Amino acid sequence: MDFMVFQYPMISVQACLDGILLGILFALIAYGMALQWGVMNIINIAQGDLVILGGYIAYFMYLYGIHPAWGVIVAPVIMYFVGIAIYKLVINKVVDRDLFISILATFGISILFMQLMNFAFGADVVLANSDYGTTMLFNNNVVLPNSKIFSAFISILFAICLVIYMKKSKLGRAIRATAQNARAAKILGVDTEKVYAATFGINAALLWCCGCFNIHNIYNSSLYGLTLYNKIIYDCNCRWIRKFTRCCNVRNGIGSI
Repeated sequence: MDFMVFQYPMISVQACLDGILLGILFALIAYGMALQWGVMNIINIAQGDLVILGGYIAYFMYLYGIHPAWGVIVAPVIMYFVGIAIYKLVINKVVDRDLFISILATFGISILFMQLMNFAFGADVVLANSDYGTTMLFNNNVVLPNSKIFSAFISILFAICLVIYMKKSKLGRAIRATAQNARAAKILGVDTEKVYAATFGINAALLWCCGCFNIHNIYNSSLYGLTLYNKIIYDCNCRWIRKFTRCCNVRNGIGSI
């Protein structure tokens, strides 16, 4: 029996490279989840909706003649403070509660964001054209959009910068201390409330970066966040992310789960 993978090996190469580039983007989303889960013990069901919200920022920049790549700079700055506001309004009331309570709270935020985006932007699928062109490999048998390569490179850069920030900055060291033992850190003078707010803000900023990458790599829709991103992140990643982060997060400065 002949398989297409043997008859047309370049199809497998194309699929693998596309999967790697897209997987790097999903890894950055999971990176933010690992950060807030390890520090705050909060499972954020609204992860996907925050990604989609960031994509709409880049899309409207594109509509007004601004290249969507600039959203990588604009969206995190805005969303950092939006994330802190969400923490002050909702998340701080469930940080020390049962884990199931945080799931219910963030699920409510997810539904709220989904309906607000649906009301404001509609449910139509949108896509921003980055005009980055394509890269041809293996005698033009493999085609890679340069927007995916750009997104993967910036995602890796953001992840490296986050690790360095956690190791070198004062706030980063406070976040690591809180992740290891919040009570001891508070006794030693760490403002854990500020640490939790900053952690949620950093996670939100990372998600909006991913939304800016998503808008010119796949597509954006107000109904897309909960149905796809949360399925990928929570159904697939949560089974191994605790084991993985338990081994490497303290060393990398992301916090211990």
